[in-house]
Amino acid sequence: MDNIKLLDCTLRDGGYINDWNFGFHTIRDIIRKLVSSKVDYVEVGFLRDCEYDRDKALFNNCAEIAPVLPDRHDGTCFTVMALHNKYNIDKLEPYDGKTVDAIRVTFHDYDIEEGLVFIRKAKDKGYKVFCNPINIMGYSDEDILRLLQKINQIQPYAFSIVDTFGSMMKPDLQRIYSLVEHNLDRSIVIGLHLHENLALSYSLAQEFIMMKSAERKSVIDGSMLGMGRVPGNLCMELIMDYMNRSQGGIYDVNPVLDGIDDHIMQLKKLEPWGYSTAYALSAKYNLHRNYAEFLLGKGRLRAKQINQILASIEDNKKTAYDERYIERLYEGFQNHEVDDKRLLEKLQQQWKEDEILILAPGASISRQRERVEQFISRKKPIIVSTNFIPEFYDQDYVFCSNAMRYSAMEDRCKENSLLVTSNLVGICDTENVLNYSDLSLDDAGKCDNCVIMLLRLMVRLGKEQVYVAGFDGYQPEGVNYISSYMANQHTRGLEENIRNTKYVSDIRKKIRVNFLTDSLYDR
Repeated sequence: MDNIKLLDCTLRDGGYINDWNFGFHTIRDIIRKLVSSKVDYVEVGFLRDCEYDRDKALFNNCAEIAPVLPDRHDGTCFTVMALHNKYNIDKLEPYDGKTVDAIRVTFHDYDIEEGLVFIRKAKDKGYKVFCNPINIMGYSDEDILRLLQKINQIQPYAFSIVDTFGSMMKPDLQRIYSLVEHNLDRSIVIGLHLHENLALSYSLAQEFIMMKSAERKSVIDGSMLGMGRVPGNLCMELIMDYMNRSQGGIYDVNPVLDGIDDHIMQLKKLEPWGYSTAYALSAKYNLHRNYAEFLLGKGRLRAKQINQILASIEDNKKTAYDERYIERLYEGFQNHEVDDKRLLEKLQQQWKEDEILILAPGASISRQRERVEQFISRKKPIIVSTNFIPEFYDQDYVFCSNAMRYSAMEDRCKENSLLVTSNLVGICDTENVLNYSDLSLDDAGKCDNCVIMLLRLMVRLGKEQVYVAGFDGYQPEGVNYISSYMANQHTRGLEENIRNTKYVSDIRKKIRVNFLTDSLYDR
């Protein structure tokens, strides 16, 4: 037990969830609860070049850290993390034993030398220093050995095995630990930082404890309730309990459980973390998590489609996130070029004399059903539903641009009334295919919202006006869709509302858009 320590990183790694804005009193209370639990290390946040805000776990120096630390902390030590290119080490005071005891330094495989220089400077100021190389799973065995040689020369306090992209499995841990154990100076502590992409962090931590040399000192990271960037980290309360039951630990889990109830559960309701298939897929290919985050943000891809896109990412693009690159992959996946000239001419002729009613799946078409039915009875429009088949309206056409929504209604679609965009080629069998890029892109920008794309189609067909129902806009409270299965957990409500309002405004410069039901976009 004496050779295995636990480090809580809730205030640092968990800060990715709330931009480190825990609040001054919450920061103090979390630290005090962790001290009461007898955890060995508490990481209080990041050292950053920033404008100091007492409510955030971001600091310029130790003087700013001092107010959140308790007067008594028994055997608990305090740490803080720094990324070498986001913090000027000259601002850090020499170690005086009154605030943090250790600096954890992180760097990428492409800026190792800069990271090592930073480590030397932090060590020269008297602090214990942890070396935390980002994404050790991206290193070859030869790369790890070369890095360990340099680490041995510097002699930091600890060297951490950091599974940044959550892709580590048992054989990987065994291989990397063996390399580190047999080539790292015996005096240097081995750390372990795991992520929950494959739902393996708890079992890997146990595996690490069992395989660890009895003589080697080690530190295992965790956070309250696993708080951290989706999908999260090893749960501190679980590893504490395991240490107590199997390693003679003396941790008091109760203060941690209180901290979860008092602070962490509220944060998880606002921005949930935990296992996610998309992040498991990103771990499968050892990719930067932002690729999965980008594709999830689209909210219109099935997991297998995300898998297909992630699988196509080239090796030299995997670890350093490139937004333009993934945008091109996404657009290429979505856009299968087709010649839709004849279909456009056909629709233009068939819809020329009729009013068009676009039905979106917002809850308003149920709440304000009478208003919609009166319009239908009076105008007898051509009804085009978007990405769904309404239960209490008889639509003439179904316009579909979303593979997930198509699969939910596939067995009810009639081929002759189905209109799809070309990103669904190969998924559905119909000749009525419209070019995806022509409808998702215009002078106002890129938008693959189905209703916006259909409105753009109306413009291309030369319609002077169109009627819309059920395009409500996202409300944080209440019911947004007529059917619960349509609720999209990846919807970014406020951003979506702002973006769609702009697109509707731009489209209204070209065609008259009449909202039959209440809509946030009707401005």
